[in-house]
Amino acid sequence: MNKITERMRERAQELLAKGEVEWVIGWEKGSLWYHSSPAFVRRPEEVERLIWDDFCANNLAKYLLDFTQLEGKVALFVKGCDSKGINRLLQDQQIEREKVYIIGITCPGVRDARKARGKGPEALETIDLEERCTFCTRPEPVIFDEIINTGEKLPGRGEKEPRDRFTEVERLLALSPDERYEFWAKQYERCLRCYACRNVCPACNCRECIFDRSQSGWCSKRIVKTENEFYGLTRALHVAGRCIECGECERVCPVGIPIMSLHRKIIKDLNELFGPYEAGLDTETPPPLGTYRTEDPDYFV
Repeated sequence: MNKITERMRERAQELLAKGEVEWVIGWEKGSLWYHSSPAFVRRPEEVERLIWDDFCANNLAKYLLDFTQLEGKVALFVKGCDSKGINRLLQDQQIEREKVYIIGITCPGVRDARKARGKGPEALETIDLEERCTFCTRPEPVIFDEIINTGEKLPGRGEKEPRDRFTEVERLLALSPDERYEFWAKQYERCLRCYACRNVCPACNCRECIFDRSQSGWCSKRIVKTENEFYGLTRALHVAGRCIECGECERVCPVGIPIMSLHRKIIKDLNELFGPYEAGLDTETPPPLGTYRTEDPDYFV
């Protein structure tokens, strides 16, 4: 057991035993050695389920929406990307800050569980980080009530600088318009419309989603390329200026659509139009599309 896991269990037990929180959200080991799943702990004697390892990939922030009616507090452990998700929910007024106790963990990056399939635990060191972690600029949580810092880090990105997150965007922009359309058409032909990308996204927090209302006429339930493309573009524009770049949408996509390339294209455009902005760093700075300023670009009007 590593020191971070040990400290997580200690704090969870203290908070629950003292009645300071009603639930603790963290990670636990799944049925396979390379699966670490969300864990919901309510009693002090259950804290032994909690772990921290190379596969704690899930962004736990979205689960706070399931506890909005709770009288007391919820504690949850957060990585850097998770903490940005909390700021997203706070800025969207979906949760109350005083009802959340945030325990930060410095994250060195998590390994790609998909590349561990068919391998044994002895192959751990050969499994790459998830691609999204190579772009990450926020391994430290940006909001927390306390932070676990034991000095122990799991093997990860190490001292490497994060990769340029717009590299793939530039590659796609170098294609002709017809080539770009063909690329995205092929991607969304494979879409199952399972809505996993929407369900896992902290920025997709509408109480009622347009895509659950077939009677609205905006989008049918047919799984065809045109309807899938409409869904993908609508969702991407819905989170424009609000995407925290946690990459959860792409991680959970069962058919491997490179969703973050679409999101990063929009982020790149917004940065060029309105100046540098990174969603989720705080709750005070308004998203670029959430306010109007007279100096905003208006050439398209």
